[in-house]
Parts: sequence; structure tokens; C-alpha cells
Amino acid sequence: MREPFLLSPAAKDYLWGGERLNEDFSKNIGLHPLAETWECSIHPDGPSTVVSGEFAGSSLPQVLSEHPEFLGEHYRNGKELPILIKLIDAKSDLSIQVHPDDAYAESHEGGQLGKTELWYVLDATKQASIIYGFKCDVTPSIVRNAIRNGVLEKYLYRVPIQKGDAFLINAGKVHAIGAGALIAEIQENSNLTYRLYDYDRLDKDGKKRPLHIKKALDVADLKSSGELKQPMRIRRFYNGYSTDSLCNCKYFYVEKVFVNTESCRKPRPFTVTENSFEVFLCVDGCGTVFFADKCLMLFKGDCLFVPADSVPFSVHGTAVFLRVRC
Repeated sequence: MREPFLLSPAAKDYLWGGERLNEDFSKNIGLHPLAETWECSIHPDGPSTVVSGEFAGSSLPQVLSEHPEFLGEHYRNGKELPILIKLIDAKSDLSIQVHPDDAYAESHEGGQLGKTELWYVLDATKQASIIYGFKCDVTPSIVRNAIRNGVLEKYLYRVPIQKGDAFLINAGKVHAIGAGALIAEIQENSNLTYRLYDYDRLDKDGKKRPLHIKKALDVADLKSSGELKQPMRIRRFYNGYSTDSLCNCKYFYVEKVFVNTESCRKPRPFTVTENSFEVFLCVDGCGTVFFADKCLMLFKGDCLFVPADSVPFSVHGTAVFLRVRC
């Protein structure tokens, strides 16, 4: 019988990180700064670990290697878990960067995946923003000269953000998360990043982090980005919860789930088909997951992996989740 199980993340102490993942999400991870937690990951740079059920103590890559049927149609197509889910705390600006698409990564990075990603803004200061592409059409020579002279930002489109925003960042889009943003990121299972500019910062060893200007310009979209608009969201209501669709692209489907069972004795169960696994990331509140004769408590920041064709389960409480499937 396939049942949901909780995951524990890998963690990263990149120089731009802060302390909010420990403070707001009770991660209790001894890294300072704590920049990212990789909540659902089989990537060798940071695999997550199962912490409940019969697989507790095993890494997620190990469990899915032994039970590839948990992936649904991805297993039947001979593929691994295709996504990676993170929490990101940007105390300072992230580097200005770009990710390759699948075709470029396949041919230039040893068969790896490219990286398209969705950002969901969990919180943001009043001044927080993101960089999303260029204000106008540019050329490689313009970009190189701007990097050399430290003025690349004047060509880039900076977008103010607020809690609840969602942005799809396609491979090839030059981008950066700005200081003051707390982000949940759903992405392809890739750790390929090409830095264009890093503000001449020094790392903990007193060295500048490497740039990847040639590869970045190989893959970057140098056309004007135009105005960035939030997609229209359609809210659907069910017994005990409602949903907003955030993203439906070729790599993943993401919806925001609002659970409130204060006046609902029997909420509608969640069902997961045989076609795809699902991941539930709790981004606010808390709740109890009931399935078969078992239950799991979910708190803000917890991540639940649900195998394809899992037993149905219900969630009781007051909480907000990001629900991801492929």
C-alpha cells in the first residue's frame, strides 16, 4: 500500500542567505547563513531524507530507486524524479544569472536537465524586487561591456514583488531574486546556474565567485522582456479546502491549496492518480494528514511526498500548501 511520507531537507549556506528559514519555519539547521533548504530533492548536490513511515532514515533517491513506481508515468518513461523544490531566504541580492534549457544542458553539460522554475513569494519587504530580463533589446557586446563597467543593472527589468506573487522563470531568462524576498521555488531537477554578475562580492574565503559569461550569453534571451503580469487565477472550492492554480507548464503543475476544516467534519479527501506523484509543501499554518489508520502532523515548512496511486488522505486544520505534480 502506497502512503504519503515526510521529507527532511538538505541545506545551503550561500553568502546571500539570512536566518528566516530557521526563524519562520523552525528548520533548526545549524548553518549561518541559511540560504536554501532543498525540501524535495534527489539531486546529488543535496538529496532530501525520508523522516516518516517505513522508509524513515533513507534518502529520497534511495527510496525512489527501490520503488520507481512511486513516480507514476515518469517511471514508465524511464525517468527520475523530474523536479526539485526549495525554500529560499534572500537577505541580500542573489547573483544576476541565467539557466540553460534542456537541449543546451544535454549537449554541453553531460546530459543534465536545464532549469525552468516557478517562484512563489512567501513574504517580501516593502523594497523587495526581482530582476526579470532586459528593459530593451541588447546584444552580447552590450552585455559584456556593461558587466565590465559594473552597469549591467541599468539594462535589466526590476519588478516589485509582494507576498502571494508567482512568477514563471523560463530557461534563458536573465533573472535574480532581490534582497528581502522569501521564496518557494519549484524547478526542474537541475543545479545549473550561469552567473553574469555578482556585484564583485567576496565569499567566505575572500574570493570572488566565478562568472560564466560565455555560457550565459549562449543561452540568454537578449530581447526586451516587456511588462511582467501575474497570471489569472481561478479559485475552486471543495468541502474543507479551496485551490488556486499558479502554474501549468510542460514541467510541472502547481496550485495553492487553502485548507480550513473548522466548520467541516468530513473534508473531501485528496486523491493521487497512478500517473504522477505529488508533493505538498506547507507554507503557512498547520494540519493533520489522515490516511488509512494513520496520521501525520504537518507544520509550516514541512514537505510531504505522495507516491503515485497513493491511498487517499484528508487534511484537517488551517493551513496553506503548494501542491505540485508533473
